[in-house]
Amino acid sequence: MGESTSYNVQREDASSRLDRFVTVKSGLSRSQVQKLIKKGFILVNFFPEKANYTVRPGDVIELKMPEETSLSLIPEDIPVDILWEDGHIVVVNKQPGMVVYPAAGHRSGTLLNALSYHYKPPLSGGPLRPGVVHRLDKDTSGAIVVAKTDKAYAGLSRQFREREVEKHYIAILYGSLPDDRGEIRVLIGRSMADRKRMSTKTGRGKEAITEFNVIERLGPACLVDVKIITGRTHQIRVHFSSAGHPVLGDKTYGKKRALNIGKKIITFDRQMLHAHSLGFKHPIDGRLLEFKAPMPEDMKTAIENIVQYSSTSVKTV
Repeated sequence: MGESTSYNVQREDASSRLDRFVTVKSGLSRSQVQKLIKKGFILVNFFPEKANYTVRPGDVIELKMPEETSLSLIPEDIPVDILWEDGHIVVVNKQPGMVVYPAAGHRSGTLLNALSYHYKPPLSGGPLRPGVVHRLDKDTSGAIVVAKTDKAYAGLSRQFREREVEKHYIAILYGSLPDDRGEIRVLIGRSMADRKRMSTKTGRGKEAITEFNVIERLGPACLVDVKIITGRTHQIRVHFSSAGHPVLGDKTYGKKRALNIGKKIITFDRQMLHAHSLGFKHPIDGRLLEFKAPMPEDMKTAIENIVQYSSTSVKTV
């Protein structure tokens, strides 16, 4: 038998299918999880269940990885931009293009591969996603906190679960939002047409709340500060796409859209989304902490190009 880890089902996870719950928590693919369920490697309260079992608050889900499929975390000497650290946590400015933890298709080159090289003994939180209490998409850059100790992991997990963490992003959106500030409150669920995508049109979903404030209007685009109250998968990208203003460069929810300005076509190598501010209480001593990750060069260049080739650039309060 290989690695083993367990998950406690929280209130916000209720009503999820077992295979979906484990997929989200473990980073394994849906098909991998379903195979493990059939073979009895995933237990609910010490007993096997079917993939369509509906998890309930208080359930304990145990995942046992067979040796041949175990995802070992191989330390790799990859540079990491550390914003701050102490003996309990480390806050990193994740670079675009880097996956947070190993999963199918991304067994190496991840943030955790890098951190496991720089920190020994291993980070806390279990063998599959040690130290991870939240995540950023591969092509989203910015601030992310990772726990070094089990006590820090538990404290941070509680703050994220209780929505006590303040997360701000900077995004460059297609078009010009009609209001300088506002809130998007639309349910988000798994797309029935494509299970890798999220959607606001599933007929069901989980509560998702996104607040925004326009920083600067850039003619055919706008720069916005985004605060997420909830933390649903792809939340910012899905919400603004559903509002008709997708994040520039978003190949999943933006229809691979380039920006046409007169005779100039501006393309983007990745979604123009950056986690620029992260605030929470230190999980051990309770200090209020806030960290800011500087805007990456590719987003600065994108803004400069849009302003250069656009006739209007209007800042807002």
